[in-house]
Amino acid sequence: MKKPSIKAPKLKAPALKKPEFAAAGLGGASRTGRSLLAAGVVLGVVFGIAELRPPVTPAAAGTAAGATTAQVERTSVVCPQPLQGVTGSTALSLFTPPGAAATGGTAALNDVTVESAGSAGAPAPAPSAPASGDPSGAAAPAADAARLTLAKPGAPATGPAANGDLAPGTVAVATGALAPGFTASQVTTVTDPQAIGLSGVGCAPSGTSFWFSGASTLQGRVDYVSLVNAEAGPAVVDLKLYGPKGPIDNDAANGIAVAPGTSDALRLSSLAPGVDDLTVQVRVRSGRVGAGLHAVESGKGADWLQPSVAPAPDVVIPGLPADASATRLVVAAPGQDDADLKVQISGKNGWFTPVDHETLHVKAGMVTAVDLGQVTRGEVGAIRLTPSDPAHPTPVVAGVRVDRAKNGKSDAAWLAGAAPVGTRASLADNRGGGQSQLILTSGGDAEAKVKVTSSAGSGGGNPVSKDLTVPAGATVALDLPDPEGLNGVYGLTVETVSGGPVMAARMLTVPTKDVQMFTIQSLADDHSTVRLPHTEGDPGVLLR
Repeated sequence: MKKPSIKAPKLKAPALKKPEFAAAGLGGASRTGRSLLAAGVVLGVVFGIAELRPPVTPAAAGTAAGATTAQVERTSVVCPQPLQGVTGSTALSLFTPPGAAATGGTAALNDVTVESAGSAGAPAPAPSAPASGDPSGAAAPAADAARLTLAKPGAPATGPAANGDLAPGTVAVATGALAPGFTASQVTTVTDPQAIGLSGVGCAPSGTSFWFSGASTLQGRVDYVSLVNAEAGPAVVDLKLYGPKGPIDNDAANGIAVAPGTSDALRLSSLAPGVDDLTVQVRVRSGRVGAGLHAVESGKGADWLQPSVAPAPDVVIPGLPADASATRLVVAAPGQDDADLKVQISGKNGWFTPVDHETLHVKAGMVTAVDLGQVTRGEVGAIRLTPSDPAHPTPVVAGVRVDRAKNGKSDAAWLAGAAPVGTRASLADNRGGGQSQLILTSGGDAEAKVKVTSSAGSGGGNPVSKDLTVPAGATVALDLPDPEGLNGVYGLTVETVSGGPVMAARMLTVPTKDVQMFTIQSLADDHSTVRLPHTEGDPGVLLR
């Protein structure tokens, strides 16, 4: 049946009658006076038409506040140098969840070089040959092509980083339909006995301030700060170090120049030797950089320290594994006031206070650390720090080191204060066969409902979704469902359906050489939309 056509009504402008100057008593007026009066009549008609067609009200624009939202059109993230040594290997993965309103666009990842400086603000190159679905290594693209490209939303792409201990950082840029929710992950496997471990990191936008808690320069520890400048201009960086005795001053930590298109790794022991439990702020004086902090403890594990949210009075650290053999909490109060904190653990039944660790006192400008042992009691969990006296909140930065040991061999991961998942969060590199576990904590006063989706695989498969309920204050674990017919790695998407806030972390376990190698990354809102202010027509502009 033919659909009826609907024609929009045409608005006719009222016919303008020639003014009768004589009737107005202006028959003898000058030509200039008559012209001004005619102009006034025309303006009156224009204003009348404007009033007949008023602008859309704020409520109709989309929100009660009069603002509306739009999907982002470009997303760029920076990954640190792999720091994989001579024998390690690194997999890079890109992923965009489906559902974007836009069409077209590209997404690609390139090594950060002098020639590519500024690529974070430049259009992504056209896709080259398809990436392999094998996370252990794919054929590298041609020298003049991107290292890795993403063909479409809904399925990740994965490929190897450059080989060797001098591999540079990388920058990934997505546009169009590939930009909303675009994410990149980097996972490094090292089997050398002195640096064995699985190191994972979620790539992040270039910025001007980063916090890391849990670094160390004691004997046996090798910690590096990674600085990557993917911008077109130079950057100048200061490293602010806080230890158990207060701020650590070293002129060599200030005014660090990072040229465009370069990657720099600074060994912390050269700035503050022999100090355990360090908190580090990467503060950028000019320009922007991508920053990370990598830790290796000889024979005991390696990983990237999770970046912490900015200092805040209330901090939640999600992602404690059920089988953690050791848990060490490291807290800094970088301001001018001492912090008195209440310590709580989230378990399957909600928040509880750990015995002998009910409170924690942190002096101003200093770092305090405490060993919590197997505080999760064989369950997944999270740590919450709140002011002991709500009337005296003090901003703090917190991190946790967790160890998992088996048959005398261990690996380590570092967690940090995290932001809520928000509307949606994604992670690019997840592995099938029970290697990926999601840990969810509901920090609100009511239960939270979330939707978890495992995407199609990088080499094939069909996505699967699962709805999950998290009781108020509780932490639950979910062994991620493998996509149907999975081939390669897959993307993970977590959406808050109701309740919350929800904090989330994904643990990836890859047993190698009898070691339960693992890494844990938190998930945060992908900020795939931006709020736009509501605008209204102003007829008065005709008089300005």
